[in-house]
Amino acid sequence: MKLLFSEYKSDYDHYIFPYAIWGFPEGKETPAACFSRGFLPSSVNMDRFYLCRNIRVCLADFQPSSENRRIIRKGDGIVERLVPREAFDYSTKRRDFFKQYADQRLGEDVMSYDRLDKIINSRMTSHLLVFDDQDTAKEVGAVVLYMEPPAMAYYYFAFYDLDYQQRSLGMYMMTRAVAFCQEAGLEYLYLGSCYSRQALYKTQFKGMQFSTGFRWSNNLKELKYLLNRDSGQVEAHLLEGQEYLKQFYDGGLASLRDGDSGFRIVDDDR
Repeated sequence: MKLLFSEYKSDYDHYIFPYAIWGFPEGKETPAACFSRGFLPSSVNMDRFYLCRNIRVCLADFQPSSENRRIIRKGDGIVERLVPREAFDYSTKRRDFFKQYADQRLGEDVMSYDRLDKIINSRMTSHLLVFDDQDTAKEVGAVVLYMEPPAMAYYYFAFYDLDYQQRSLGMYMMTRAVAFCQEAGLEYLYLGSCYSRQALYKTQFKGMQFSTGFRWSNNLKELKYLLNRDSGQVEAHLLEGQEYLKQFYDGGLASLRDGDSGFRIVDDDR
């Protein structure tokens, strides 16, 4: 993977010089290799990725918690089926259903029809996990997935009938997707980024891990520390803060320096 560093606004007074880190797959690298290093797609063609604090579930470690089971009970009678994109009938009815959901949850035209069409018809969408209510024979939701068996799947977007909110349909769909991917023998399910407390719903699965930029961590206290830090005044790089290192890394910066971050510059002439 080739990396490019896209400069953001500097804070010279505090010697903070931020860069967005972009990854570009090379040769025979597949998207799964980028996901495994903490990157998420920044292009629906998956030819460019960005490093971020994202969430995944190690499916070998997943076991339903009491909360997961409670959510599953609320969705009793709603079943899922996996449909390859090429077999999915992206009809006008479904298109309008997806758009209506996006308008209500994200804001009017935050997701335009053009953007929606590009998502559904892109390389990013390999499958859709479609949910049906058996009692009414009604299709009530769909999850847009990128799947690369056996390594991983990416839970990209979900669209569902908001009349089912009292049955926690959105959370039910994510919980069933975790179980479905485990049953399918996949290693990881990636759930997207986490930069606010509103995204903590993605962490309620045993086997949860998040990317710190230098490792995958399963420490929820560490994630909440980072979320709190995001909401306050920041005047130093994270790894310059002794409080963070003392709380979560006994060996301090040296232990991270000597560990395996997954990134290294190699001199081809060496």
